[in-house]
Amino acid sequence: MSMSVSPRRMKKFRDIVWRHYHEHGRALPWRNTKDPYRIVASEIMLQQTQVERVLEKYPIFVRRFPSWKRLARATPAQALAAWQGLGYNRRALALKRIAETVVRKYKGKLPKDPALLEEFPGIGSATAGSICAFAFNIPVPFIETNIRRAYIHFFFPKKRTVGDDDILPLVKRTVDTHNPREWFWALMDYGSMLGRREKENPNRRSSQYHKQSKFRGSDRQLRGNILTLLIREGMLSHQAIAKKLNEPRARVRKIILSLAKEKFIHVHEGKVNIVR
Repeated sequence: MSMSVSPRRMKKFRDIVWRHYHEHGRALPWRNTKDPYRIVASEIMLQQTQVERVLEKYPIFVRRFPSWKRLARATPAQALAAWQGLGYNRRALALKRIAETVVRKYKGKLPKDPALLEEFPGIGSATAGSICAFAFNIPVPFIETNIRRAYIHFFFPKKRTVGDDDILPLVKRTVDTHNPREWFWALMDYGSMLGRREKENPNRRSSQYHKQSKFRGSDRQLRGNILTLLIREGMLSHQAIAKKLNEPRARVRKIILSLAKEKFIHVHEGKVNIVR
């Protein structure tokens, strides 16, 4: 897109977003803190997970592990047990490794540099930007699902394919440099509203759009079921896992090998357990 968007149109967009936020802004628990630990925990949880589910699990997790130090000291099994219900379990281990790095390398203080944040497991450019904004009120432009939807809806109403490289210059030009924390909250709330209201999700016109594969019956669901079973019952054989989950042994074995390779579980003499 040409960067010839007028200042007047930029102002109109900002006014619409702020007006919606002031009238309908969401009260979310991770918005009531500036604690970098709690903000990072919420941002990792919100990756690929609906806000409603995170609202249920976030307070439980941060009560169980209220600080970098407490999470760093936890075993992988304990972190995974507290994470159950959020899905994409590798995020739990990534968050634990982030905590270990903050405690060991940064003496308990999360760095404010987005380039350094991107070196942490589970943190890409978008999450690094959101952490800078929400934990430190630093105006680092970033794009996530709701932000993308807001810009596509307003600035690209007729364009069939919109790339993030089209959107990012607009994010940079519209960011509130004095109050980036609330500005990005406002953008997310406006984009979330559009997702519920629009007949056709504007993000379907994004070059980043991928239709999510069916979860029920998928390998992803079976991975989660195996981890949940091991957390609940402890060490089990391949055969016992297959029987309890009513799944073919060959399929269970394939998933177990994958989980072991990713260091979720330990396999020894035909028995399987969560890594301790």
